[in-house]
Amino acid sequence: MSSNVSLTGRLLGGTVLSLPRQTLWLPRRDFPFSIMRTNSRHPHPKQLKQAKKRSWRWSARNSNLLKVCNRLHGALVSIIPKTMSNASQSTDATFDVKPYKLHNLDKGPADKATLTSDDALNYFKELQMCRRLETTAANLYKGKVIRGFCHLYSGQEAIAVGVKAVLRPQDSVITSYRCHAWTYMINGTVLGVLAELAGRKSGCVRGKGGSMHMYGKKFYGGNGIVGSQTPIGTGLAFAHKYRGDGGISFTLYGEGAANQGQLFEAFNIAKLWLLPVIFICENNKYGLGTSAARASACTDYYTRGHYIPGIWVDGMDVLACREATRYAIDWVTSGKGPIVLEMETYRYYGHSMSDPGTTYRTRDEVQQVRKTRDPIALFKEKILSKKLVTPEKVKEIETSVRKYVEEVVKNAANDTEIGSEELSGDIYVECIDPNIRGVRPDKPLTHISVAKRD
Repeated sequence: MSSNVSLTGRLLGGTVLSLPRQTLWLPRRDFPFSIMRTNSRHPHPKQLKQAKKRSWRWSARNSNLLKVCNRLHGALVSIIPKTMSNASQSTDATFDVKPYKLHNLDKGPADKATLTSDDALNYFKELQMCRRLETTAANLYKGKVIRGFCHLYSGQEAIAVGVKAVLRPQDSVITSYRCHAWTYMINGTVLGVLAELAGRKSGCVRGKGGSMHMYGKKFYGGNGIVGSQTPIGTGLAFAHKYRGDGGISFTLYGEGAANQGQLFEAFNIAKLWLLPVIFICENNKYGLGTSAARASACTDYYTRGHYIPGIWVDGMDVLACREATRYAIDWVTSGKGPIVLEMETYRYYGHSMSDPGTTYRTRDEVQQVRKTRDPIALFKEKILSKKLVTPEKVKEIETSVRKYVEEVVKNAANDTEIGSEELSGDIYVECIDPNIRGVRPDKPLTHISVAKRD
């Protein structure tokens, strides 16, 4: 189709198609088309009204012409808008990144990030999926389908999506109890998360772990004790180095864990042995109900590694998180040892579902962040402004994600719990002694293997 043809818009219930020195008006399917010659590619509305009247007279006089025109209308409307939107849609774009803050580094990540249309669609879908997943979890908790602890990640999605974008197959990830979105991003299944939250056997660990203890291949949780994952993550880094597999341990923790002694012990050994570990502090501003400023003498968490280089990152920007992680991977794989990334973000819900989140901060504060710094809204605005995606595609993704998660909830709700025989299941990968001590020493349980292994 000629590049001189363009879809001008929709007027009077029909579609306006501009060609060189003439305009084709495609009305609703009960009208044929009308062609008129103009001196402009953007005809006056009065001309279009005249065309509409003319086409009405034609349709009344000639039913055969009406049938032909309706076929033509259907063909053009189904083909032309797609052609025109593809022609005007960009394949890639470059964005400025909020300046990073550096510690013990002469040069940081790139201050510009390039994004393709395919990646834009993928990142937006993942952001939507993480948000919808947590919104659904909140509703299920309120409906008492989910019991116990439930820590939501809403507001922090840009970190998980940005880091995962450059994660490699050989890398490992370990995080805190706020792990639902991370479990989805690594395992790639919404059902595995929601069913686990509901204690069903289709959960990622067959309903035995719940909110805080989710696992997967190269994903080590989900850890319920504040900061406990940091020395374990350092141990994973040691394993990568010992095996020589080229992997990196991504060890995530919140700013509430940043004052713990075990973190500084992990820093020390990681630097001493130059272990391949990227420490990521997800600073959502509040540890339980205490603001960071009231709990830490130094809130520049990217500097807290002292002898370890650090970078402050805008954790509400997917691209900033991606580029910082890419830089950190290059740093670690060059043999320079660990690095600390502080990704500053915000959580919309309270510490957990039992915390309303409004006793130590105002509702206005939360709403202000939602309005001005929401990671999904910001990313959506970026990709639309650069025409990497169309508004119609954005709406399609939002709708499809919502429907998909709703369907997953039905599947999870209809699933069953595991039997009591699995109480002693999968304790060991290789079980040497099948007898597992139970409540009574004289009545041991029998070890069974349930999970499929590679």
